[in-house]
Amino acid sequence: MTVIVLTQCPVGLRGFLTRWLLEISPGVFIGGPSARIRAALWEEVKQYAGNGRALLAYSADNEQGFSFETHDHKWHPIDREGVTLIHRPNERVSPTPSVAQGWSKAAKRRRFGR
Repeated sequence: MTVIVLTQCPVGLRGFLTRWLLEISPGVFIGGPSARIRAALWEEVKQYAGNGRALLAYSADNEQGFSFETHDHKWHPIDREGVTLIHRPNERVSPTPSVAQGWSKAAKRRRFGR
């Protein structure tokens, strides 16, 4: 079983994938190609994805029963003692928004008049 998920990819790439896989939802392709065809499809996806993102998940003979690869995602798969996990980068959010420096327009009008 192979699943490819495309986000913000060219329409032509979606058309190419429909030759080998079934599109069950916009950008979600599923099928059962051989490992050689799956590798060739993934190379085409990586080459023609443009500014889009892609995710490949497929059946594998491991503890989890599947494996996956990503292309241009912020989250990346990492191997921890034989188990593949997703690494999400820390996005630090500032606790308070930055405050503009100087006087506001309303304060200037009150102080100095029009």
